Amino acid sequence: MTSARRDQPGISSARALYDRAIVIDMHNDLPTKLLDEDYDPAIRHPAGVGAGLGHTDLPRLRESGITAVFLAAWVDATFARRTPDGSHARALAALDAARAFVGRHPDALQLATHASDVRAAKARGRIAIFLGVEGGHAIEDSLDKLRALYARGARYLTLTWNNGNAWAGSSVGVDDTSRGGLTAFGREVIAEMNRLGMLVDVSHASEETVADVLAVSTAPIIASHSSARALADHPRNLHDAQLRAIAAAGGVINVNFYSRFIDPVFRAAVDAGVPDPPRTPLSVLIDHIAHVAAVAGVAHTGLGSDFDGISALPEGIDDVTGFPRIADALLDRGFADSDVIAILGGNMLALLDRTLRPSPSGATG
Repeated sequence: MTSARRDQPGISSARALYDRAIVIDMHNDLPTKLLDEDYDPAIRHPAGVGAGLGHTDLPRLRESGITAVFLAAWVDATFARRTPDGSHARALAALDAARAFVGRHPDALQLATHASDVRAAKARGRIAIFLGVEGGHAIEDSLDKLRALYARGARYLTLTWNNGNAWAGSSVGVDDTSRGGLTAFGREVIAEMNRLGMLVDVSHASEETVADVLAVSTAPIIASHSSARALADHPRNLHDAQLRAIAAAGGVINVNFYSRFIDPVFRAAVDAGVPDPPRTPLSVLIDHIAHVAAVAGVAHTGLGSDFDGISALPEGIDDVTGFPRIADALLDRGFADSDVIAILGGNMLALLDRTLRPSPSGATG
């Protein structure tokens, strides 16, 4: 972090800085709402969780000033427990729902598969929509199904969710699923993702899986929505050694906004059954961003909100329109303009340049 006072000559206002930045959110769970709820993303909804509420819709995306967002096709563990396995079909349905949303609003949204699409969207005043898949069980132990997700537009795969799968372990390991590392097939999955130019995402992965991925991946990896374990001892968060290792391999850690993951006070209150737990201060989220920047380096720090996949957010971050407040808070914390621009999305844009392959016609499938 480069220290800089807001009142020094040449220090821009937070909103002016934000408006010229490339702003990228690496994880938003809107596709689940599109599939499972009567939720029209074309109209504005009140912020919140529940029927008729949400964190994301087209009017608020426009207002947010965000440049690009990865919409994640989350596959719940329940789909893997079905016979036959319903995981792959669920992922495809979520990807298709996100693609349909983009297709209905060509004046505001554009499907993205490469960093050049982000720059083009910024120039045209549009929002670039990338697609990802959350939960490696979605490939149903098949490289052909991995390739099918890529062909449908997915540009990252989160290797596990809370459930481990047959080839990678989860940090939580619900239902007695794996918390170990990569198997031989798991290493084949990473190799194929590297070959395709598909981001390897280790959010949710076990410590052993993260270490194995770092050992075998030939491309930088990401944590699409993970925070700092040093500040909040939750298994979903990353230890300092992991932050350093991901950074040393050229990757980016995108900080999660979920109060339960970032705020020990909130988590303790919820676990104790407090009916109205204290809301997490915005400063706690900024603490996590600052910690990742200090340990991994500013150049390896980004944002992964987890909007529409979480139930509690810090003060002032009620929905996607809250992103500018993060820029303001980072400047107040003493980050230089260039550091804030990097964290908002510049770091991820550089990584997308290095890892994703250009596609002349965009996503296929």
